[in-house]
Amino acid sequence: MAKKNHFPATSDILSLVIDGELIVKVMPNAGDNSITMPAEDGPSDILSVRVTATPENGKANAVVLKLLAKALGLPKTSLAIIRGSNSRTKTIAIPQ
Repeated sequence: MAKKNHFPATSDILSLVIDGELIVKVMPNAGDNSITMPAEDGPSDILSVRVTATPENGKANAVVLKLLAKALGLPKTSLAIIRGSNSRTKTIAIPQ
């Protein structure tokens, strides 16, 4: 059985974009691929992204971009990590 991706509404994700940038907190080696809106008791502007990929040779970064592109209905080549490529907290450029 194929794994199901879990995404919040596109408008909810876009509500976190500030000046064309989206901050995400990545959890590699997770049990599933999913995107979660910020928790009420945490930072209110950081999207959580869980990926099953390992953080080796950019594998997790590639999956993060692919998931975000799918959730936003954009081509994955339109998204780019502009800060934090080696960190769990990343800034993604989102086209306006």
